[in-house]
Amino acid sequence: MPMTLPKSIALIEDDRVYSEALSTYLRDQGVRVDAFSDSNDLLTQAHPYDYDFYVVDLMLPGIDGENLIKVLRRRSEAGILVITAVGSPEVFEQVLIAGADMMLTKPVSLKHAQVAIQTIHRRAAKAVHANSDWALDKRAGQLVAPDGTRVELSEIDVAVLECFVEARGETVSRETLRQRLGKSADHDTEDGLNATMYRLRRRVERATPKLFPLQSKSRVGYQFRATLKQL
Repeated sequence: MPMTLPKSIALIEDDRVYSEALSTYLRDQGVRVDAFSDSNDLLTQAHPYDYDFYVVDLMLPGIDGENLIKVLRRRSEAGILVITAVGSPEVFEQVLIAGADMMLTKPVSLKHAQVAIQTIHRRAAKAVHANSDWALDKRAGQLVAPDGTRVELSEIDVAVLECFVEARGETVSRETLRQRLGKSADHDTEDGLNATMYRLRRRVERATPKLFPLQSKSRVGYQFRATLKQL
């Protein structure tokens, strides 16, 4: 797999000078970079878990970097690189246990950061593709996770997942989901559909430690970012 950069990066860094320099450097190479000086600013935006990669400092306003990594790791398998001025062996161990893929100690050149991002992103992509198959057992009313766990589904869950089976990895529009559930836009709010998807995610993630690869697409719909077949 080639050493490519991720398409989107969330940079959570309160050193404004370094944040602006790294953001500009990566944007010049075609990457969409959203910079946050406070971890709460990331977590309170509409889609904090949809980025392809995260670069995290440890000493942050809001939730500190270590706990931010734990939060991100519960919702995303994207690469996480820590760039920090706190470079002790104890900190290194803590951030890796929290879920980071690599830690670099400042000062870190822009080129060094780029290579680290590319390396982590390549490994993360390989891991996702190596074990990402899910299966919908419609007759049993269950979703089979890659680790073999069978998750009991409601009729609504089954109807939703059938849409993603048929989509074969493409984004399913909100209108398509509403029609499958027998609800029109006039009688169902966007919050109602979001609540349906949230309950499905919670049902799956309570049953298995595997990340449920359902990703929202702002104002468009949802995408199942893994192989989903029907048994």
